Amino acid sequence: MARIAITRRIPDIGVKKLAEAHTVKVHNGGDPLTRKELLEFIEGSDAVVTMLSDRVDAEFMDAAGPKLKALANYAVGFNNIDLKAAEKRSIKVGNTPDVLTDATADIAVGLMLAAGRHFGAGTASVRELEWRTWNPIGMLGVDFVGKTLGIIGMGRIGEAVAQRCHFGWKMNVIYTSRSPKPSIDERFDAKKVSLDELLSDSDFISIHVDLNSDTKDLINAQSLSNMKSTAVLVNTARGAVINQDDLFDALKSGRIFAAGLDVTEPEPLPDDSKLRQLPNCYILPHIGSATTATRDAMANRAAENLLAALSDSIMPYAVN
Repeated sequence: MARIAITRRIPDIGVKKLAEAHTVKVHNGGDPLTRKELLEFIEGSDAVVTMLSDRVDAEFMDAAGPKLKALANYAVGFNNIDLKAAEKRSIKVGNTPDVLTDATADIAVGLMLAAGRHFGAGTASVRELEWRTWNPIGMLGVDFVGKTLGIIGMGRIGEAVAQRCHFGWKMNVIYTSRSPKPSIDERFDAKKVSLDELLSDSDFISIHVDLNSDTKDLINAQSLSNMKSTAVLVNTARGAVINQDDLFDALKSGRIFAAGLDVTEPEPLPDDSKLRQLPNCYILPHIGSATTATRDAMANRAAENLLAALSDSIMPYAVN
């Protein structure tokens, strides 16, 4: 019977599946463990369910001890895990892909709508008793029907966003991708373009790329200067893809119309973050996958990964 540590509370379906065959301990606190607490919590573990917010490096793996055989990241991303350190220690790593596509795409489209049509300012005016009458020139937003949607990174989530916007609002779709996507081109009458062309031509821009050395600060002062002044920028990928200081300047000056962020760097933002102050910056607390069915599916896949690894089988959702 193996010892499994789960660094945050996850849906019961995953915990129960693991507990049927192994000893499981879960950090049930409302806040994440501090680094010191985290390293102590995983000590002696054969396997760990990790969160995207956990820094899983050589120190982490060594703190777990020599029995550590497997890591299941409770996320589709895995940029928080040092894969080279895991390989050196023969530790299997898995993630939870293909189950959060629709939930995340819904959030991306929701952020477009909220940012483009002043949902924040509108609800605030009602809540704070500032709404006195209908204003013919108040809270004017942007139109959606027939506009151009730019997808940076046409993967599964990007495709789901394109589907919603193309068939729902008859948007024209352009995108960036490492390789041609003939099925996407045909389905949405879409076109693969350069990043510069996408930035200059898009009315709505939605980011769906992994975080790596090429995509860190991909959206910066130069990128933002290429966008339309009426553009709405949405990020549901990773916070560090956008240079947040440059984004603040662009939003504050009216260089772009608005932004919607489900991810930031760091998470949560510091209390004094300048982005918190902007009425045209809509920030969510990383809830892209936050539906009951999606989170249950993620927990189930994390459990399946660890159960396979602990029985010396291949993880069904392996990263390495």
